[in-house]
Amino acid sequence: MCCRCALSRRWVLAGIGAAALAGCSENAATGRKQFVVVDDGQLAGMADQAWNEVLSKVKPVADPAAHARLARIGAPLVKASGRTDLDWSFTVLDSPELNAFVLPNGRVGFFRGLLELAKSDDEVASVLGHEVGHVLARHAAERMSQEIAAQAGVAIAQMLISDQAGEYTDEIGAALGMGAVYGVILPYSRKHELEADRVGVDLMRKAGLDPSAAVRFWERMVARGAEAQRPPEVISTHPADERRLAELKAAVAGAPAV
Repeated sequence: MCCRCALSRRWVLAGIGAAALAGCSENAATGRKQFVVVDDGQLAGMADQAWNEVLSKVKPVADPAAHARLARIGAPLVKASGRTDLDWSFTVLDSPELNAFVLPNGRVGFFRGLLELAKSDDEVASVLGHEVGHVLARHAAERMSQEIAAQAGVAIAQMLISDQAGEYTDEIGAALGMGAVYGVILPYSRKHELEADRVGVDLMRKAGLDPSAAVRFWERMVARGAEAQRPPEVISTHPADERRLAELKAAVAGAPAV
């Protein structure tokens, strides 16, 4: 290896290290430091595009009262979050799917099947609190930053080993990429779900709602999904139901996060 190449690679590593340090900040909602190099404003255009793609596949329900109910339940949670700067919208999507999502611009999609499963406004609020929690914890920006960093790390590792790996460089790079997915990106996704649950419980308390409704709702969700074939937690983007329910109960009881 020539001295010039070694020096160049050291400068690349030093630059990546400096960027990582600059991207670390503490999130008040979660109480932990997070790596974020993507600005929320940069996500706005992407969120609008994603929302349009969703609407091209799943239409909103025709009942205005359903959307009004969702917005009414979500309003105190948004106020409790302090993120009133976003243009929040709450839309019931006409699908039996048991799911909901939020985009970083404040657009919430709530599938009809999930709304029908909820037995009370507080149970609906437990889901909305979780979604608002994702925004408050800046999970979208953090997740994208992690993926950018993981891709950059794999590329740098391939560059550093290329002289020694020879014809096996591509295979080693693929293995490193799998390690980044299963070792960093997926675990952080599971962490995000648990954090959003805890933040959602806190928001329900601040909004004067009953956080125990989250436990009742998730017990029903777990019962509905008991027969479904689920992947092991280690290769899933979501925590195992048993773990999630246990940590949710701890959060509602006021126990410290695990």
